[in-house]
Amino acid sequence: MSRRARLLLPAFAILLAIGSTGLWAQDQATVSLPLRGPTPLDAIAPAPPMTPQRNTSEREVRNYPEQPPVIPHSIEGYQVDLNGNKCLSCHARSRTGESQAPMISITHFMDRDGQFLATISPRRYFCTACHVPQHEAKAPVSNDFVDIDSLLARDAPGGARR
Repeated sequence: MSRRARLLLPAFAILLAIGSTGLWAQDQATVSLPLRGPTPLDAIAPAPPMTPQRNTSEREVRNYPEQPPVIPHSIEGYQVDLNGNKCLSCHARSRTGESQAPMISITHFMDRDGQFLATISPRRYFCTACHVPQHEAKAPVSNDFVDIDSLLARDAPGGARR
């Protein structure tokens, strides 16, 4: 065997070992991805069935300042388009007395220059751009989110709130 062949043979063996390990690892990844299930990366998995929407009158706690409130009830079949907005039948200023629903935030009556309008700003008319209904579903991945109030209480001397 020539000197050149003796040098290239180990290099070729190393490349082959690295390449096959990468292929094996990729094959294993398709099996253990929790959100994809057993579906390979180059295939499209069937959509999971829709979970039922939460339907309650309870307001959910917000996790951060300026978070848009979530919609606590079903909005199945609601029309929210240029021709109508079903949300306003309960949440408009003139309807909250009879519906007992919370009124739309005053910020929704401001234009982009901060000037208040008599009616809802066109850029705030499509509610589901920011507000979303909630579903009865288990989180697909664990979440260790801690809100700011909990962080401040934990870091305060003696664990008391500031």
